[in-house]
Parts: sequence; C-alpha cells; structure tokens
Amino acid sequence: MELLESIYSWLMSLGDSYGVNPLIFGIIYVGAIPFFSLSVVWLIYNYKRGISIILPVLSSTFFFVSAYLYLLIAGKNVPWWVYLIVLLMIIIGGWFTIKKIRNKVTGQIDKI
Repeated sequence: MELLESIYSWLMSLGDSYGVNPLIFGIIYVGAIPFFSLSVVWLIYNYKRGISIILPVLSSTFFFVSAYLYLLIAGKNVPWWVYLIVLLMIIIGGWFTIKKIRNKVTGQIDKI
C-alpha cells in the first residue's frame, strides 16, 4: 500500500512540474477509448461499403492522440524527450491500429 501511495505522490508531483493535471490526463486517456473504438468500427463499416473513410480516420486519430494533445498543449516546461516519447507512442500505436484495421477488413482473426 505504501508503494502505491509513493507512486501516486510521484505522479501528482509530475503534474505540478509540467503544469498538467494527471487526473485529467488519465480521464481523457481512458475516456477516449470507447470513442476511438467506435471510430474504428465506423471506419471499417465505411471501408467495407466503399464509403469515404476520411471522417472516421480523422475521428479515430483525434481520439487516439487526445490525451497527448492535452499534455502538449497544456503542459509547461515539458522536456524534449517527452515529445520524443509521445511521437514514438503515436507511431507505434498507429502502426498497431493500421495492422488491426487491415486484419478486420480482410476478415482475419485479430492476433494483436
């Protein structure tokens, strides 16, 4: 229990250092998951029917990066390596998302 309290205190201090509320970041991060999932379903639905996928792609991209946008916009004194980590997370997450969408579009079983 003491370890969890230490981790919680450390996370909250990071919020003070960078000018963001870790609770808000967490809420945005977790809260965006269902909207991201719905956007992916919308994307696949449109793709299979030959309808434009531009809006679902934009929607899923926005929800995928929404918590990081909060960090980058609201954050202060954010070190350069945080931007690098966010960029890498976006690239890796995007790669897995594209792979997942391709698997679902082709009807294959999702193995990610």
